Amino acid sequence: QVQLVESGGGLVQAGGSLRLSCAASGSIFSFNRMDWYRQAPGKQRELVASIFSSGIINYVDSVKGRFTISRDNAKNTLYLQMNSLKPEDTAVYYCRGWRPLSEYWGQGTQVTVSS
Repeated sequence: QVQLVESGGGLVQAGGSLRLSCAASGSIFSFNRMDWYRQAPGKQRELVASIFSSGIINYVDSVKGRFTISRDNAKNTLYLQMNSLKPEDTAVYYCRGWRPLSEYWGQGTQVTVSS
């Protein structure tokens, strides 16, 4: 069983930056993919960014050019660098690790962007 713990959220002004981290209690090397999701109040959870063990990276259109996902297998940590933040980025951000037959979620970290 792997536990994922997000950190790095907070309150930031529009145009600012935050770096989210997702630390795993075990190895993330076995995860075929890792993702960042977000959920704003009253909205469905949204896939923001994905990174695959093959090296492929995907982003939702609304964050392309502003967010960067990365993973450090040696540190068992997933990152999300968020630049040029907008009020519409306000949400709880979750990390997810997936491998065949299992997936793991963190508890979430709040990101609030003020205008």
